Amino acid sequence: MRRIIVVGSQGSGKTRLARRLGRKLGLPVIHLDVLYWRPGWTPSDTSSFRARVAEAIASDAWIVDGSFSGLAFDLTLAHAELLVVIERPRWLCQWRILWRSAFHRDTARPDLPAGCPEQFDWKLMREAWRYDVERAPVIEAERIRYNAGVPVVRLRSDRDIAEFVAVLIRGQDPS
Repeated sequence: MRRIIVVGSQGSGKTRLARRLGRKLGLPVIHLDVLYWRPGWTPSDTSSFRARVAEAIASDAWIVDGSFSGLAFDLTLAHAELLVVIERPRWLCQWRILWRSAFHRDTARPDLPAGCPEQFDWKLMREAWRYDVERAPVIEAERIRYNAGVPVVRLRSDRDIAEFVAVLIRGQDPS
């Protein structure tokens, strides 16, 4: 697998998994948040964001962190060889968001652009809580529309994630 997309709710662990896969497989990780957000958490306009995504995925090997369904998921899905969906419990995602906003507040993260420090955000908490009913169905509909044949791996636990990484590193087909 040389083109992998990792999606899931905020706080699900998608960035951690994407970075881990990038290190293990020697592939570049594309953090869509870095391409979308401008300093001060200002959103990009759609056309410039899509252009940055298209440029970032022009190579033949990458791991994409995130979906940005409705904005750029069609671009990444069209080229993906594997879609990894992290399906963690809502309470866990909420806890992780709270933890990082409390203990990493105002710090820069490699998966966030310059000028966008970690901070607490009620909107983010609400989106994470409603992810299963609002975002997940949209992502699935876009998967069917833009690349119904892409293999999908669903990971629900730390054990699932560890086993998936081990299988992928050994070069086996994880789907």
